[in-house]
Amino acid sequence: MPSDDSTPAPAGYRALLRNSEFAGLYVGFTLTVAATTLSGFALGTLVNDRTHSPFLTAVSMYGATFATVLGALTLMSVADGKRPRRTLVALQCVALVGVAAQAVPGLPLAARFGLLLVLGFFQSLGTGTRMGLLAEVVPASGYALARSLMNITSGGMAILGYATGAVLQRYLSPQGVFVISAVLTGLGLAAVATTVREHSIRLTRRPGLRQTWTTNAALFAHPGRRALLLNLWVPNGLVVGCEALFISYDPGHAGTLLAAGSAGMLLGDLTVGRLLTAGERRRHAFALRLLLAAPFLLFATDPPVLVSAAAVFVASAGFAATLPLQEQLLGLTPDPVRGQVQGVESAGRMTWQGLGAALAGAAAQGLGPGTAIAAIAAVSLVVTVVSRPAVVRAEAIAVSADRPR
Repeated sequence: MPSDDSTPAPAGYRALLRNSEFAGLYVGFTLTVAATTLSGFALGTLVNDRTHSPFLTAVSMYGATFATVLGALTLMSVADGKRPRRTLVALQCVALVGVAAQAVPGLPLAARFGLLLVLGFFQSLGTGTRMGLLAEVVPASGYALARSLMNITSGGMAILGYATGAVLQRYLSPQGVFVISAVLTGLGLAAVATTVREHSIRLTRRPGLRQTWTTNAALFAHPGRRALLLNLWVPNGLVVGCEALFISYDPGHAGTLLAAGSAGMLLGDLTVGRLLTAGERRRHAFALRLLLAAPFLLFATDPPVLVSAAAVFVASAGFAATLPLQEQLLGLTPDPVRGQVQGVESAGRMTWQGLGAALAGAAAQGLGPGTAIAAIAAVSLVVTVVSRPAVVRAEAIAVSADRPR
């Protein structure tokens, strides 16, 4: 991991993509994000049309994230097993079955929410396995660049997914959109299965519940890792809760607002991951975390759609704060458990996105969507400011760990 301010950015994205295994992980991830975005938008629209409830609509878009914490607490150690490729392929198969099941006509809403929870559980294990493989197939100096490319692609595919979903909803039923999502999930499965080799991630104990708890206990016992996880999870999750209210706030322009957020995230990750050194990323992390929430305060004034879209675009660039925090967390993590720790980080972040959506939806029931967006953003700002001293101490520990002895 680069450790001083003068370290140049590693070779570009093209060099990464010449690695066939990274390319396979990347393509599989890209198609999975596209499928998830389409299916989430379709389900959110379906639930909003049936219930007219901001709470249920918000939860339907991010409901899968509630179950990710179960994966993190029970079986996340499989991410560091001896056959991660086989594990990832199996988990992709489960995702394919789950998305295809959403396409069944007349499926009750209770069953759809149940599917979300099942998919969230296995998705958390898949994320941990994928990130463990990523740390194996790219050099340490290219890790931030690889994560940046995947984050950029996630933002780009989300833009296309929300825009495409808005168009498809005019011509297809939600079930038709779910079918397209299942096809994309299947293509992602094929990309991983045909390109990624099996790797040993050097696990010394058998994966399972006991190993998961042992590693998690060690993870949370470290004060630096606790501070980093707090800032990776809570401010991010609360802002996602703001975004979960877009359909209730302005159904006619929700696609525009969601696409603006994805575009801002893409720009932020491109700038921070590609153009800044590790030291520069650390120095700008706090400002980015403030930027993530502050523009959403404008929603209290019910601004015109162009102003609200611009605010969402600017704020979403702040999601790039995850890159320096993830680098520091990786620097404080022993090699044999990197997959599990990254899986726990991702699962916690996704779980807080679900919690943020639920909190925002509940607030909107009483305050209205615009006021709730501003209130949740204000809480995100408070968490960021109050926790800053602990993050500064964690940064110092990470930098010290990176220095050659």
